[in-house]
Amino acid sequence: MRLRTPLGWAAERWTLGARALRWGTTAALVASILIVLGGATVRVTGSGLGCPDWPTCDGTNVIQLVPDSIHTLIEQTNRLLTSVLIAAVGWAIVAARLQPRRDRTLTRLAWSMFWLVIANAVAGGFSVWYKLNPWIVALHFVLAMGLLACATFTWHRARWHGGDGPRPSIASRSLAWALVIAAAALILAGTLVTGSGPHAGDSSEVPRMGFDWTVVVWVHGLVAVLVLALATALAFRLRAEEGGRLALRRVGIFLLVLLVQLAVGATQSLIGLPEVLVIAHVVLAALVWVGALRVLLDTDPRLWAVRDSTAHAQPSATRTL
Repeated sequence: MRLRTPLGWAAERWTLGARALRWGTTAALVASILIVLGGATVRVTGSGLGCPDWPTCDGTNVIQLVPDSIHTLIEQTNRLLTSVLIAAVGWAIVAARLQPRRDRTLTRLAWSMFWLVIANAVAGGFSVWYKLNPWIVALHFVLAMGLLACATFTWHRARWHGGDGPRPSIASRSLAWALVIAAAALILAGTLVTGSGPHAGDSSEVPRMGFDWTVVVWVHGLVAVLVLALATALAFRLRAEEGGRLALRRVGIFLLVLLVQLAVGATQSLIGLPEVLVIAHVVLAALVWVGALRVLLDTDPRLWAVRDSTAHAQPSATRTL
């Protein structure tokens, strides 16, 4: 006798429409970006240890109904955002499993978001336990970017409808892969800048990574220029290809966001890293990462969108909600 999960049991009785799936995956993607915004706000306001314990805030209460300080309020609000994220990811998981035609890859992607949320929460706990150790804080941010990637793949998969039309050439797809790799390197270099410079996340003495901040800023900037060059080269290639129209539009949007990001990054470095610009820079970094992945997915739209041979229609007795 095969063991059925609660979702498997539900899928035999009810189905959800494509609209529920689209809204669920969109909510998960937006909530993943909001988590990045919340983390950046915690860091620049020095609220990283506003709750000096984890998973409780003060060793006794999970939430202080009357926060001791503005730092506690900011940190608690950031933690509560995780609840919003879990609800959005849960919505995406249920909607993916209850589709009339089961897509195992889509369901696995949705569940991967959930496990990445858990891993990121645990990394956040370790960062508190170890008093904002910059390496653990960097891991916390990288896991958030991993969650964003998974949310982007899930969002894309939920909207893919197949099609056998022309697609960009192998050279263009190779450039798109190089762009994603360079964007990942840009994010990693950014964690070194954060871990070596100011805005350590708390008003107390927080250890730093020990790199020369000027050097890592220059490395970060050079990688950003590489990302810009790869995106520009990809745009020129796609202009001449019959199947590159959609990907070309995506590259155009990506270049616009990237140029804004470069302007914000250069400005904040020149005028002393004001908090508002630092927050904008971190959020734009998340958008650049999502944009690079969207460029890849639209340059090769079947990358994460191969229908499973095991997909099958649900029994006719199911009811659509």
